[in-house]
Amino acid sequence: MKKITILGSTGSIGTNALKVIEGKSNQFEVLAISGYSNLDLLLEQIEKFNPKYICIGDETKANLLKSKYPDKQIYFGDEGLKTMGALDEADIVLTAISGAVGIEATVEAIKKEKRIALANKETMVAAGEYINKLLKEYPKAEIIPVDSEHSALFQSMQGSRKEEVQTLIITASGGTFRGKTLEELKNVTVEQALKHPNWAMGKKITIDSSTLVNKGLEVIEAHMLFDVDYDNIEVLVHPQSIIHSMVEFKDSSIIAQLGVPDMKLPIQYSFTYPNREDNIVLERLNLKKLKELTFSQVDDEVFKGVQLAFKAGKIGKTMPCVFNSANEVAVELFLKGKIKFLEIYEIIEEAMKRHQIEEIESLEIIKKVDKETRKWVYENYGRD
Repeated sequence: MKKITILGSTGSIGTNALKVIEGKSNQFEVLAISGYSNLDLLLEQIEKFNPKYICIGDETKANLLKSKYPDKQIYFGDEGLKTMGALDEADIVLTAISGAVGIEATVEAIKKEKRIALANKETMVAAGEYINKLLKEYPKAEIIPVDSEHSALFQSMQGSRKEEVQTLIITASGGTFRGKTLEELKNVTVEQALKHPNWAMGKKITIDSSTLVNKGLEVIEAHMLFDVDYDNIEVLVHPQSIIHSMVEFKDSSIIAQLGVPDMKLPIQYSFTYPNREDNIVLERLNLKKLKELTFSQVDDEVFKGVQLAFKAGKIGKTMPCVFNSANEVAVELFLKGKIKFLEIYEIIEEAMKRHQIEEIESLEIIKKVDKETRKWVYENYGRD
């Protein structure tokens, strides 16, 4: 039995992971779960999967859990997440927390030389240089990507050497506003932005998808995960979300990974790698029902997040952290109705312009830059 820690069990990745585990209950066991504020769902998961360790966002809710489950280990907050990432009993740590808060838990899991099923883009975006140094220091630790795009790239490269790779081709659905003009996006509402045509995801990632900032984050993450130069990474709009990404090799061959738009497949692959196994919860792709697979370029004049990410990634050092942190706060402010949709790009660009680049010598540098960037965005755009 593989014992699995799920950080972010109440989010879309976490709930799908629990479905995967339920479908392979003879092989996987839930060791630990964490949720931020959704206490009701967390309670349901505790009753169903009986984890030994539990973490929640604040101390008040943690005390409620302690009184209800005196036989379990209960933690809370960021320190609780770090503790959960370092559990000796875990075989796999799934980091499915949205945002920079997942970085330290991932670091702890690396130090314990665990398999990290990585579903947190920010870990490699904001701290990729630091994480890669750490992986060399703890060679038994491994990161298996869970994002559908990076899982697709990872799967497509199996059996090949990095030197054989020509281009990583990351596909994008185009999000809620594919084909829209700047004029049409000036006054879009939160409700409109949250209506993704293909994927059911949390609010933050859905907004990132509608701005295409998620593709920018994925470009930086792909560079950090696979050590491929930015000039050899491309983004293509593929509205059907059937081809999850592709790898072009130096002999002009292209290998793609296809599947239904469902996160359960890449989640399971991160658990079973290098093996592939059946599971009743996995949906099959019926190729006979596919009418078309189409591709087009990203409209960089409208969806500026991709090119801003390329710029941040090529600058490197602390700039990708600024890109990520500014976007996180901007999305939060948009969801609260404090800024307009297109101001998300403005905030990212201004935050990058003002930033004094630093070398990433420690995790503390990343935390400092993250804090400073967030503070600047709140002070300048978080108006009442």
